[in-house]
Amino acid sequence: MITAVIFAGGVGKRMHSKDIPKQFLKLHDKPIIIHTLEIFEKSSYVDSIVISCLKDYMGYLNDLIIKYNLKKVQKIVPGGRTGQESIYHGLKAASNIGKRSEDIVLIHDGVRPLISDKTIKNNINGVRKYGSAITSVKAKETIIVVDKNENIKSVNDRSRSRLARAPQSFYLDDILSIHERAIKEGKNDFIDSCSMMQFYGKKLHLVDGPQENIKITTPDDFYTMRALLDAKENAQIYGLDE
Repeated sequence: MITAVIFAGGVGKRMHSKDIPKQFLKLHDKPIIIHTLEIFEKSSYVDSIVISCLKDYMGYLNDLIIKYNLKKVQKIVPGGRTGQESIYHGLKAASNIGKRSEDIVLIHDGVRPLISDKTIKNNINGVRKYGSAITSVKAKETIIVVDKNENIKSVNDRSRSRLARAPQSFYLDDILSIHERAIKEGKNDFIDSCSMMQFYGKKLHLVDGPQENIKITTPDDFYTMRALLDAKENAQIYGLDE
């Protein structure tokens, strides 16, 4: 089984939204999280969806899922104290509805609503062929690595630099086993799944993703995403969408 594990546990402090977490803000009169979920709902490659959500918003999210008729959502579980813990809760839910030893999971941010079905397909094929698939895009600008005091440690070669995005996909047993190892060792500050897998010596395979696959984190991202959705809608209206 192919399961999308959607992380929607963030409170969105950098978005500065006063009343509601960023994943529930509306774009084109629809919550951002629903835009994201609909991509996986419509994909013929995905069998089921589990969501790790802020505990206080689980009921609200369930009402949205009913309203938008999302049939593939099998489980909504409470998020954790960190992103790492929230993803772990989602992975555990995925193991409860499927077969840990066989299933593939696509771990995706609830606030990345502009991935394509091609990206989903390439992730699944990447896992089947290489054991993992990390969606990424080529860096368009030079990446400078600094230390905690903002001193420059290195200036990376842009032609050999990439930005990690999502989905990040694995066999369920592989990624869940690494999460369990991290918990056992008291490591709880991994920024994403590929960082965790690399730390434990796992080989990672890159797949190309769309440049527009940005994460909505700040108000600037929100307005950029709105413009991208406008462009996508206009392309469909005028017959330009592929």
